[in-house]
Parts: sequence; C-alpha cells; structure tokens
Amino acid sequence: MMLVRYLSQIGRYFIMLREIFKKPTKWSMMRQLIFKEVDDLIIDSLGIVAFISFFVGGVVAIQTALNLTNPLIPKYLIGFATRQSVILEFAPTFISIIMAGKMGSFITSSIGTMRVTEQIDALEVMGVNSLNYLVFPKLIALLLYPFVIGISMFLGVFGGWLAAVYGGFATANEFITGIQSEFIPFHIAYAFIKTIVFAFLLATIPSFHGYYMKGGALEVGKASTVSFVWTSVVIILCNYILTQLLLAN
Repeated sequence: MMLVRYLSQIGRYFIMLREIFKKPTKWSMMRQLIFKEVDDLIIDSLGIVAFISFFVGGVVAIQTALNLTNPLIPKYLIGFATRQSVILEFAPTFISIIMAGKMGSFITSSIGTMRVTEQIDALEVMGVNSLNYLVFPKLIALLLYPFVIGISMFLGVFGGWLAAVYGGFATANEFITGIQSEFIPFHIAYAFIKTIVFAFLLATIPSFHGYYMKGGALEVGKASTVSFVWTSVVIILCNYILTQLLLAN
C-alpha cells in the first residue's frame, strides 16, 4: 500500500513538471515574479552560504593538518585536501542540503500558505496556470544557483588558506602549491553539473509538497518538514548517481 502511494506521488510529481511549462504567464508579469524569486532565493541565501563555507573550509584545513603527523608527508597536501573536499563535495552537495532546509522550507511554506488561503484556487478561477505562475519563476531564478556555489567554493578554499597559514600549519606558498597540484579542470565541470541538477530539485520538490498539501496552518509546517527530508534524500541519491556516472572509470 505504501509503495503504491509513493509511486502515485512520483507520478503526480512528473505530471506537475509537464504542467509547469503549459500555458505560460504573460512576460510582463513573469519578469517581476522572476526578480522577486531571485531576491528571495538567491540573494537572501548568500550570507549564510558565505558564513558556512568560510568556516567549514577552515575546519577542513585544520583537521587535515592535524592528521598529517608524519614529518615525511609534505605540507602542501593540506591545500590539496581542502581543494578536493570543498570543490567535489562540500560546496555542491552539502550546501545544497542546507539550502533544502532554507530555500525548500520557504518555497513549501509560501506555496502551502497560498493553498490553505485558497489563493491558488483564485488563480485557477481567473484562468491562470497556477503551476507556471508559482513554480516557473523559481526554476528560472535557480539558474543562478551555480553562482552561489561558485562563491561557496572560493570562500571555502580561502577560509582553508587563512586557517592553514595563520594557524601555523603551512606557509602560503605550500598551501597554494597544494591547491594547484594535480588540478583536474573536469572536477569543476562535475561540481557545476551536480549543482544544476540540485537547483532543479530545490525548485521543484518543495513546490510539489507545497502545491499538493491539504489541511490548515499546522499541515503547512508538516509539509515543510517532509519537503526538506525528501529534497535531501533525492539530492544525496542524485549525488551518488552523478558521481558514479561522471567520475567512476
């Protein structure tokens, strides 16, 4: 019975994706909606992303340095490990899971509140495609999400550099040598491919849970929690699949 319910939900999700692109809203209105979503989802997220990335980068560098107890191991590996950790996993994946909590809860609660207060029904009565009106601007706004992850990568590595150099674990030249050592440009492409997939999930899964929720104000909170859990689960699954496809030989 539970399997049937999950399959039904997955089917409804893909039907929702199809409906998003039908009967588009007028561009004059859509442009305003997109700018609002960019402000709410992208600009408002920069502060928390910058703060977390900077300090986690520093922690990665310190922990790497503390584990290099053998004097024969070169210090530049601190920079190498920090770069690999931040670019491959921390920035694209773990920031996305954090954003599933911040962005996802905001999206679910805002759409869910509209459902509870019958604003979505009012849009439908006026002949507006409510899914296009509500979800499409979020998809377009989150095309800028790789920009957020790019900032996260830079600040993570920069935080690692400051922690390593001013903590006395490595010199600036050693850390920079580590950053440049055995650099594979495709790793950046891999990170941004993951980021684009995660951005799509961050826009659509919370929207799905908000749009199809039933009940009152209490259910809006429950829907936000469920949306965060499922967005995180799907991000982690997609992370595994994309890593296997793009990096495994």
